[in-house]
Amino acid sequence: MTEKSEIKQLDEKTIEQDHLDDVVEKIKISENKLKEHIDIAEDDLKVINGAFDDIHVGMDGDAISMDSALSIHAQQQMLDERNNSWHQSKQRLEILKKLENNPFFARLDFQEKGEPKRETIYIGLTSFTDKTDHFLVYDWRAPISSIYYDGKLGDVEYQTPDGLQNVDLFLKRQFLVENGKIQAYFDTQETIGDQMLLEVLDGKSSTHMKGIVKTIQSEQNKIIRDTKSKLLFVQGAAGSGKTSAILQRIAFLLYRYRGTLTSSQVVMFSPNMLFNDYIQDVLPEMGEQNMVQMTYSQYLARRLPNISVESLSQQFEKQEDPVKKNVSKFVSDIEFFKILTNYGKLLNQSGVSFKNIKFQGNIFIPKEKIAEIYYSFGPQYNLGNRLDATVERLQKMLRRKVGSEMRSKWVSEQIEDLSQEQLKMLYDTADQEFKNGDDEHRFLARKIVMAAMQKVYSQIIHLRFLNVSVNYLNFLKAVPKITDLSKHGITEEQWKEDIDDFVELFNNKQISMDDLSPYLYLYDLVTGKHGETDMKFVFIDEIQDYTPFQLAYLKDKFPRARYTMLGDLNQSIFTKKNSQTLLSEVQGLFNADETRVVQLTHSYRSTKQITDYTKSILTNGQRIEPFSREGDLPNLLVANSIDESLSQVIDQVNKNDEKNYTTAIITKSLKESQEVQELLQKKGVEATWIRSENQRLATGTIVLPSYLAKGLEFDAVIMWDASKNRFDTDEQQLVYTIASRAMHRLTIATVGELSPLLQRVPEKYYTK
Repeated sequence: MTEKSEIKQLDEKTIEQDHLDDVVEKIKISENKLKEHIDIAEDDLKVINGAFDDIHVGMDGDAISMDSALSIHAQQQMLDERNNSWHQSKQRLEILKKLENNPFFARLDFQEKGEPKRETIYIGLTSFTDKTDHFLVYDWRAPISSIYYDGKLGDVEYQTPDGLQNVDLFLKRQFLVENGKIQAYFDTQETIGDQMLLEVLDGKSSTHMKGIVKTIQSEQNKIIRDTKSKLLFVQGAAGSGKTSAILQRIAFLLYRYRGTLTSSQVVMFSPNMLFNDYIQDVLPEMGEQNMVQMTYSQYLARRLPNISVESLSQQFEKQEDPVKKNVSKFVSDIEFFKILTNYGKLLNQSGVSFKNIKFQGNIFIPKEKIAEIYYSFGPQYNLGNRLDATVERLQKMLRRKVGSEMRSKWVSEQIEDLSQEQLKMLYDTADQEFKNGDDEHRFLARKIVMAAMQKVYSQIIHLRFLNVSVNYLNFLKAVPKITDLSKHGITEEQWKEDIDDFVELFNNKQISMDDLSPYLYLYDLVTGKHGETDMKFVFIDEIQDYTPFQLAYLKDKFPRARYTMLGDLNQSIFTKKNSQTLLSEVQGLFNADETRVVQLTHSYRSTKQITDYTKSILTNGQRIEPFSREGDLPNLLVANSIDESLSQVIDQVNKNDEKNYTTAIITKSLKESQEVQELLQKKGVEATWIRSENQRLATGTIVLPSYLAKGLEFDAVIMWDASKNRFDTDEQQLVYTIASRAMHRLTIATVGELSPLLQRVPEKYYTK
């Protein structure tokens, strides 16, 4: 750089800093006004709350007067308004505080087609205007901001709610700002410059994911701003920014549809609870409330509170023979979903099983009578209507039985045994009068019978007369008559064995993940449940670990939602099937013209050296493009015993500590992670053992099993015991998943001969 250009850049930086200082000053003024507004709102809330104590209560204290009722209503309305105002002001103040430290990260100079003057705008985390409503900072989600992420200099178009707009872009400037001071700026002709990316990617890992909107890449921006697709399927390499882009997409959608979309109408299915905790701060950092967030297992298991659902550890470590694999694949596919859907239609004619409705331990309404009622309704009734009509008929029967039950001996005996205190509780008023003793007896008998019948009423309205498990069992038994099992490599005897396994588990109040979705889907078909129609957007992360049946079931549960599914088909570790076919099966659930598939091939998480190593593990890894961030070659530690390997690992942890790295020692299984944790403790090495998805990540050294590392990233990763004995040749995706968690340093430790999956990595990509 010449002396002249250096002086020019210094002058430019001074000008930009002066502008930033001016914006910060206006932000501070706005903050002070907001604080005053919040103080007033809090005083108002105290006054209104105090006024409630002074409301006049009506005559004798038994009823509220009309004036008092109107006063309460008016006070409540005022309280709600002040509460909303206070909440919004507090939220805005939090955002302004963030804006004060870093008001903007980009500048665009452009000229709209047909306009005489150039415009300059600055882009930041949120919009900010001066007193005259002139935009000093544009929200990164605003339509015009899109050209920062997508456009090169020259003619650029961007999408607005009113259609495409064209501008001539003259300048794209990116800023690095810390605590209100410009550290550096870069002018670029491209999208997001490498210098900006390097600044961000060189940082350390954290126990919570950060929302970085200034480095959104062009291909990520297309994902974030998509408003047309019913299904947006994002296939991305490890570290390609899939999850970050999806969280930014949620923030964009909440901004784009503000007023008609709330965070409670957006649901995200995560791989595990540990991951939920990891990403929980991203949306609040962008000034938005978190969406509804849960795992698929959580979503289903809450409907079966008395049944134990297969855990992540059980799913991962389950050993299946070839027959079990064939059965598992069959019940996990779309075809099985269709078979079950068609079976539901057959139940309209016959086949639904019921349970007796009992009262005081005796059969009150026999299951045969319930079946007779259920199938007495004509063919115009569907399953849901048929059940509703049955419930109505059973309630009528219950009301009729109240009269006959009132004359029962047990009722008379209970009336005779009532104490004065119990009598007072049954009377409508303390001084209730009756014409005669018979009148009083009938009154008390009805009260006692109605109270006792409450359990029967509950059985009816909560559909406890449906025999859900037998209905599912009957379906499983009918499958060989409905489809040719041999097409799926399954004999009828093998299918019967699988049914026996289901019965044994269910009798022990357990259910496998394979059976969980079909079990609940059949219940939904019988009861006519139509899903949650209020949900507008559904996000499914780590899609490769879902089965086609599960995805079809989710589509049925959220029928009006738009779907974003993201994952890496190279990281399938739970489905134990060829995940490469998943995309085509999922696309079949949506119209082709409403589906969009986006491939993210650039990997940003890891250094170039780590990415080169990890992509060599895959048979199709050549599609992954590393980002040019230099680092150390991954290192291989070969030992002859566990003790020797442990010493090597501890040395590596110490080296990582020197650089203040968070090190994750990732084992294959949960049992192995426990063993490593105990070995480290004996050697006096401090480490946090992550053994459950309900824990939180910690800094320093952590030990965790592979299936809990999904979606996470760490400064340094040590893969424990990557030996031939531990990893089979069909576990390529698991090995890749473990290795690709590393940001800055990757270490492979092996006891004895290395797994063939890692032997095929060229020697130039690692050191020994």
